[in-house]
Amino acid sequence: MNLADRPTSSPLQTLLHDLPPMPHPPVTDSHLLHIMRALQAQGLDRLPLPGHGKTLQRWQALAQVAGHDLSLAKLYEGHTDALAILTECDVHHLQDQGIWGVWAAEPPYAKTRIVKRQGARVSLSGRKAWCSGASQISRGLLTAWDENDQQQLVAISLPDPTQQLDTSAWQAVGMAATHSVEIEFFETPAYLIGQPGDYLARPGFWHGGAGIAACWYGASAALAEYLRASCRTRRTDAHAYAHLGAVEAALSGAASALRQCATWIDRQPQADASTPVRSVRAVVEQAANQVLDHVGRALGATPYCQDRRFAQLSADLPVYLRQSHAERDLAELGQHVAQAPAGSWQL
Repeated sequence: MNLADRPTSSPLQTLLHDLPPMPHPPVTDSHLLHIMRALQAQGLDRLPLPGHGKTLQRWQALAQVAGHDLSLAKLYEGHTDALAILTECDVHHLQDQGIWGVWAAEPPYAKTRIVKRQGARVSLSGRKAWCSGASQISRGLLTAWDENDQQQLVAISLPDPTQQLDTSAWQAVGMAATHSVEIEFFETPAYLIGQPGDYLARPGFWHGGAGIAACWYGASAALAEYLRASCRTRRTDAHAYAHLGAVEAALSGAASALRQCATWIDRQPQADASTPVRSVRAVVEQAANQVLDHVGRALGATPYCQDRRFAQLSADLPVYLRQSHAERDLAELGQHVAQAPAGSWQL
């Protein structure tokens, strides 16, 4: 099974179908950047904005790219999320300036601070961790902390002589090509985006979180196609059919949850989407883990060892899934559900 077996009914699918074969050994920085530029040149990075009536179409595009390659999806999702954030924050003049990333992780050992300001132009010092694609792309949105210890979104250009990229900690095998490096800032020029606290307070924060789940879904569906193709040729293997049935149940449930969440967001785009998004992420994460388990058990070692695309997706997906915070996210969801009225689960 390969990408050529899939329908090519959209411009995005057509472009992905027509790409040259992925390089071996694994995908390189230059290969990902080439594809991102090709997507951008055809306007395929201009996805429908979440909450504007076509949220599902946006997530379908993310899923299509993820089914092709998850390292590419990581850059594509970050770039398209940045464009949505800039629109939501009414900063349109920056949207055409290169390929973007969004970096908002706040581990205790890495903090970026605003140390100087002149109007909307500021200077940054400190360190930012988990900067996916920073060695490949040209612009970044990141969270920093102002003089009042409030979180502030800022935009930077890459590379810059006042920045230093630290690649020493990135030892990944899965998602290796994304190069989630750390950046050290030495009074780096930056531009304020919105007001303090806007990044987390805006409705689009949760809309973007559901878009990541669409990427998980797309990669899971791509892996499941290998099992479907195998079952077409192994018609007497009842165990393989059982695994395929389990995969169908998992993916159908996840797809339904994504569609329902997209409809919810489009109907009330300014509402707090934290509970429905936490719920859909949990559903899709569980489905993705089930797909990884059932497909692997059904197909055995052969595709892991003899099909590079299958092996790469299988290595990448568990890493990408860890953008979920596992039981911490489930605990947050449980706290919200506990306050819901009795009977909220009735059909």
